[in-house]
Amino acid sequence: METLRPFLNYLRKFVDLTDDEFVKYIIPISKVRKLGKKEILTKAGEVEEYFNFIIKGLVRKYYKKNNHEINTQISMEGHIILSQESFHSRTPSEYYVETIEPTVLISIPFDDLERLYSQSKKMEHLGRLVITHTMMLKDRWQMQMVKMTPRERFLNFVMKNPELLQRVPQKYLASYLNIKPETFSRFKHLLRNHSRTTNSNGTRNSSQSKNAA
Repeated sequence: METLRPFLNYLRKFVDLTDDEFVKYIIPISKVRKLGKKEILTKAGEVEEYFNFIIKGLVRKYYKKNNHEINTQISMEGHIILSQESFHSRTPSEYYVETIEPTVLISIPFDDLERLYSQSKKMEHLGRLVITHTMMLKDRWQMQMVKMTPRERFLNFVMKNPELLQRVPQKYLASYLNIKPETFSRFKHLLRNHSRTTNSNGTRNSSQSKNAA
């Protein structure tokens, strides 16, 4: 139960789900999957079988174009990741889903999820809310890609996800943010220099304050 607790907390953002309901409906169809670094969860051309919640680790979704990997999603603990269109339409995926770090997932098979929806109106309602939420996040991200400059995208991402700058390979982030690798490196260098300057000024100001006291 404790391993699945983060998933329960996530679902409670959408409906008032009791521990008993979670044990009755969700636990029986949930699989805990432990994967190593750079393991493929879904391949392009395969039908996505699992709805995945990340308990621990990092996972990316990408497609291949002219021998390049174009990242469309990078998700960490507490997030959902899957090839959505493939999962819901039961058609072959256009994406690969792959771990970046050793990862622990809570995965629910499609057939089990469909049976759950037929058994409980509340679970069906919960599923609809989760799907709607993930689609809203996708639309919001696509709008940012259109409206923001590369620099704005970089700064917005770093501000909201500072630890991912350390955990995710730079080439993945550059692709995800649709920023040229050399431009991403320049932004990162400027950010590092800005942090050093800020820390240096903060230390100096602190020292001056002590001397003044």
